Amino acid sequence: MKITLVTVGKIKEKYLEAAIAEYSKRLGRYCRLEIVQVADEKTPDKASELQEAQIRDKEGERILAHIKEDAYVIALAIDGKQRSSEAAWMEDLGVRGESHLQFIIGGSLGLSQAVLKRADTKISFSRLTFPHQLMRVILLEQIYRSFRIIKGEPYHK
Repeated sequence: MKITLVTVGKIKEKYLEAAIAEYSKRLGRYCRLEIVQVADEKTPDKASELQEAQIRDKEGERILAHIKEDAYVIALAIDGKQRSSEAAWMEDLGVRGESHLQFIIGGSLGLSQAVLKRADTKISFSRLTFPHQLMRVILLEQIYRSFRIIKGEPYHK
């Protein structure tokens, strides 16, 4: 299975880079992982709703340029479906023949309507809001956990 994360913005903190590198290494046993970072837009202080929508649209165009036609697209959105087990859901996608999953993590303002419309599904890890850079680590950990469960391997050592 191929897993692609399409994300907005660059990671600036070394500790997040280290965590992403660790989970990327661990996931190498289970899938081909690719992380694509697209440029983020600067958001002015006290941006209007129109400005925020324009920023989401610009970032959305960059995201959509990396979406593959044959991929199953999963957008991370606060109003997405919460699941009790990502493992069962991911295993079901594999059984259905989905060989390329693309997870989309938007910028600080979220995802554009065009990206949400293109997504095959929307998921949420919580009703809480997490920094989009930290969400990469959380997502990779959940994907890793899912593969361990699917393979019947213990997660905690």
